[in-house]
Amino acid sequence: MKRLPIVVVWSIAFAYVESSLVEYLRAIYYPLENGGFRFPVITLDGLKAMGDEHVRRLAIEFGREIATLLMLGAVGLAAARNRREAWAHFMIAFGVWDIFYYVWLKAFIGWPESLMTWDLLFLVPVPWVSPVLAPVLISIAMIAAGTIVLHWEARGQPLQARWVDWLMISSGGAIVIVAFCWDYRNIMDGGIPNPFPWLIFGLGLSLSAATFVRVMMRARED
Repeated sequence: MKRLPIVVVWSIAFAYVESSLVEYLRAIYYPLENGGFRFPVITLDGLKAMGDEHVRRLAIEFGREIATLLMLGAVGLAAARNRREAWAHFMIAFGVWDIFYYVWLKAFIGWPESLMTWDLLFLVPVPWVSPVLAPVLISIAMIAAGTIVLHWEARGQPLQARWVDWLMISSGGAIVIVAFCWDYRNIMDGGIPNPFPWLIFGLGLSLSAATFVRVMMRARED
């Protein structure tokens, strides 16, 4: 728990860097004087029509997203004494970074207008889209889970997840990703987002959360 404040400060600062870069990209492709970021987004064909520079910038953006995940994972490993703490710090770092990404963008350009504003979350391997509320809920759940894991570690009673627990938690996460990517073909074709599949999203989040609670309750009984 001693390293947690450092991880949180790092995540807030990293979110500032990410938000700054996104503000620059939006100034290029979605300037505020033209209404700012909105759907439909620019398609790959649209970028090609604009020139090779813009296609190259998309490739760089793919790499940046992967590098972001690697950096979040690296800070988790750097702050941890074991694999459980590494996962916990990663989840907290990811959650804080994601929430403050929106906080900083709100401060910079007044976006998003609300938690129900649609966002393009990731591009790898296909576009992820949802209202801002969905990733914020995931981030809150990750922060809570990571903090609980570190709390039990500090007590000297680490949470022990069985292979079936990991399977259920991973399955829940995969279902959430499916919800985010549900409309990817439409988005890639330059369409307006269809209604977000909240039922699928809720199923995935509930499955992971319920499994984590079961692990925690089992630890209480031991």
